[in-house]
Order: sequence, then structure tokens, then C-alpha cells
Amino acid sequence: MFIGHAAVALAAKPLAPRANLGMALAAAYWLDLVWPVLLLAGIERVEIAQGITAFTPLDFVHYPWTHSLVAAIAWSVLFGLACWRLGRRAALVMGLVVFSHWVLDALSHRPDLPLWPGSGAMVGLGLWNSVAATLAVESVLFAAGIAFYLRYSGKASLAFWALIGFFVLAYLGAAFGPLPPSADAVAWSALALWLLPLWGWWIDRHRGTP
Repeated sequence: MFIGHAAVALAAKPLAPRANLGMALAAAYWLDLVWPVLLLAGIERVEIAQGITAFTPLDFVHYPWTHSLVAAIAWSVLFGLACWRLGRRAALVMGLVVFSHWVLDALSHRPDLPLWPGSGAMVGLGLWNSVAATLAVESVLFAAGIAFYLRYSGKASLAFWALIGFFVLAYLGAAFGPLPPSADAVAWSALALWLLPLWGWWIDRHRGTP
């Protein structure tokens, strides 16, 4: 999932008014924000394996500290606690948004998500085995997330629509672009996801301005 995670962030923002959109985006992508850092540190591992799924050539060989079920629960609790100063509601919503990442990944991935670090049991329903199904499901989720956000958040700024355009272009590039040259290139490019919380923060700060 990529824009599917964005959809959850957009839908969650109105449910937690005290949380910034940047925080919602950070929560939705948190597992993927930590992941490239651990890749570059050699703690987790990804490989390029063309054809491993129809939608992505990435073989997620080892990523128990970000994408196992137990790790996702732990990250969700920690993120929620970090948001506690915004109130119980915001903390609960943001924690659930973090966990939603694992749920959507379990829908998308082939069975490569461990239940806990060291677990031999892997889960994944394999939506990525169909390009058409992946595009359809994520597009519907993304459109619904945008509609929900706009309904409850008022007028959208140019910065918001620029973010939406970025998501669409990045998604199409990932779906139909060339193979990544290396696993290191994947890790370094994934670090760009850290810009999303900053972009979301900027949108909320200037919401409703042209």
C-alpha cells in the first residue's frame, strides 16, 4: 500500500482535530519511516526480485522490527503515548492509524509479514499479485479519504492539492516505473517519506489560504 496509507491519514485527521495533518501522515507511514533507517543500518533487509509480485519487485526479506504484528502493536502504543499531550482521543486515533499500516500491508503483501521477531509464521493476503485489483482498492480508499477530509476540514489549500498530486505521481511511478537499481537505492529513496509529515504540518498551518 502507498496511497492507501495516505487515505487513512486523511480520514483520521477530522477524527482527531487536535492532531495536525502532519502527525496523521507520520502515524500512517510510521512503520515505513523507520524501515529505511533500519535498512541502511543493516538491521532489516530488502532485495529486488522482479516478478515476486505483479505490483512490486521488492522482496521484503527481513523486517521484523518494523513490520511484524508485535512490532506494529508496540509502535502503535508508543506513538499513541507520544500524542497523549493532545488528549486521549487524539492519542487513541493516532495509535490506531499507526496500526492500520500493518493491517493494510497484510492485505497487500504476499505472506512475508512475521507475527513477531523470529516468528516463522508469515501473513499476507497477496493483493499485490494483481495490478488491477491493487489499483482499484487503493484508488477507492484514496478517493474516500480525500472526500472525508474535505467534508470535515473545510476549504483545501493549494499545498493540499499539491500533496495529492505528489501522491498520485509517486504511486504511478512506483507501479509502472523502472526497477530500482539496488536495495540501497530503495532505502535512500524511502527516506523521502520523512517529508510527508512536514508537508502535512505546512498544510494545516496554512489551511484555507490560496
